[in-house]
Amino acid sequence: MTGTEAHDSYGEKPDPEDHNAQVDPQKDTPPPSNDTGGPSGPKPPEPDSLRTPDEPPRIPMPRASVEDTGLPLPEPLPAPLFLEHRILKSLLGAWALAACSPEETTAVEDHLGTCGACADEALRLRDAVGLLHPPESLDLDPTLRTRVLESCLDRRPPRIPVPEWATPYDAETARLDALLQDIGDAEWHAPVRLRWFEGDEQTSRRTTVAGVIAHLLTVDGLVALTLGLDDPLEAPAETPTPAARTEAFWTTSHFPPTRSVRGPWREQAHNLVRTVAFAGGGSGRLPVSYGAFELPLRDSMLDRAFETWVHAGDIAEAVDYPYEPPSPRHLHAMIDLGARMLPTALAARRQAGLATPGQTRHLVPAGTPGRSLRLEIEGLGGGEWLIPLDSPGALPSPDHEVAHIALDGVEFCQLAAGHVPPEEAAAGQLGDREAIRDVLFAAASLSRM
Repeated sequence: MTGTEAHDSYGEKPDPEDHNAQVDPQKDTPPPSNDTGGPSGPKPPEPDSLRTPDEPPRIPMPRASVEDTGLPLPEPLPAPLFLEHRILKSLLGAWALAACSPEETTAVEDHLGTCGACADEALRLRDAVGLLHPPESLDLDPTLRTRVLESCLDRRPPRIPVPEWATPYDAETARLDALLQDIGDAEWHAPVRLRWFEGDEQTSRRTTVAGVIAHLLTVDGLVALTLGLDDPLEAPAETPTPAARTEAFWTTSHFPPTRSVRGPWREQAHNLVRTVAFAGGGSGRLPVSYGAFELPLRDSMLDRAFETWVHAGDIAEAVDYPYEPPSPRHLHAMIDLGARMLPTALAARRQAGLATPGQTRHLVPAGTPGRSLRLEIEGLGGGEWLIPLDSPGALPSPDHEVAHIALDGVEFCQLAAGHVPPEEAAAGQLGDREAIRDVLFAAASLSRM
């Protein structure tokens, strides 16, 4: 083995007899090593040329730069904004409203840590923003149940359809029942004043919430008797008028009505709707007696829907409960009933001597065109009606129109309920003043207890 080969071979010592070997002339042995020799000592590392291809290199290869991989380079971080103090101060309002960009927000918040005046101003602005957005109540909207019921009735028709002329009563009793469900025991004794017109004067009667439901129970009983259902009165009244029946119920009750009256009223309302649904549309011609007058069943159910809504409003006012008018379709049907009853009410006022003097000379035979008044209802349930002024049997004619009245739909109903005096009805009036006065007072005379 040559000297060169000896140097290339790790772990072999040069032969002292080999003159070609390079030996330190000062020492006979190699210099001491820090590693412990012997069979248990560490072995010197092997060169990469002696390793198998599967073994990793002893020294890792240098990593490649991301620029040499062909992958997209990461976006550099944006440089922070450096804004003047006056600009940062002008951004405090937008910062309080969370309307700044992320860069502006960072710049403002960094500035607030070093500027006490701007920090105080930012705190005041943030408190002001809190006042602009007050916390909302977690209580449910009291009208939510009514809206859900109306939506369900509109989207899912019942198996046995209720006649169209009975749906307003069905809807108004459901809305009133929802109101009664929400009031407490003490509120059933809240005072309520019933108001109506007798002659040309407004009359009222004081009762309670429970007393109003008892009144509706007894008057609805007139319809129940027509349909062959039970009479809610234990003892019959002297006359079958709504007022007499109500007084009889209040008088014969051992105790003042309480919330227990809700059950009988609710059950009777359901029975009425169920009965007319099974009876079909032909039952709408059955006469319902109110003592002094009669109405066909289809109009009587509209009348009961109207009174249910009016008295529900009285109850809602007494217990401070929000209450909305009926749907426009139902309100239109109620207004139409009132407009159709006006000629009879005008004739009754003439017979009682309450009509404007001099009007009787204009009476015309039945079926003949006569003087007419145009009733225009605006807003919810709006429309136009021609009202004959000379006789219930006269034909209304636009050629004989002598006056024109314009009223809001809800206001007309309040007038017909006796809640608004005729003199105070905000009406647009044009034409014969005496005819307009007669019609307004006739509308108020439609009210009753």
